Amino acid sequence: MKEERDLYNSNLEKTNKTYFKGDKVPEGYYPMVVMIAIENSNGEFLMQKRSENKGGDWGVTGGHPKKGETPIEGIVTEVKEELGIDINPNEVIEFNSGCDGKDCYRMYYIKKDINLNDITIQEEELTEVKYFSMKELEEMVERNELNEDQVAFFKKCRNFIENK
Repeated sequence: MKEERDLYNSNLEKTNKTYFKGDKVPEGYYPMVVMIAIENSNGEFLMQKRSENKGGDWGVTGGHPKKGETPIEGIVTEVKEELGIDINPNEVIEFNSGCDGKDCYRMYYIKKDINLNDITIQEEELTEVKYFSMKELEEMVERNELNEDQVAFFKKCRNFIENK
């Protein structure tokens, strides 16, 4: 059965419209994408490596909220599904949001020391998880192992946290 998702307008407001994953999104409406930067007390960010059938690349934890979920509920669900970890929504900070003409998005941050041995990855989605320093992330971009947008996400997050 296809997953049903809510649609938003360009002002990040949930509408009364929905669509099913894989279907064409109606003109003037946008799916919501949520993503989270998980930083440990060493200043390293958690990344996950997608399974080969999902592209096999490194990325941040995130996805699409299901129908009826708020974006914050959606990111809590995604962390639980992908990593097997419970996070407290009251500890999550939103650091950016908007619509880019294709999707609406909300970017979140949490400072949490997660032991990698406590993670249970969603095997159909992921192959491994690892913490990376900002320097390591930048080096991965130089080696074409990581998209510059991923590092920009973490830099935007770090800038927000340092200036709040």
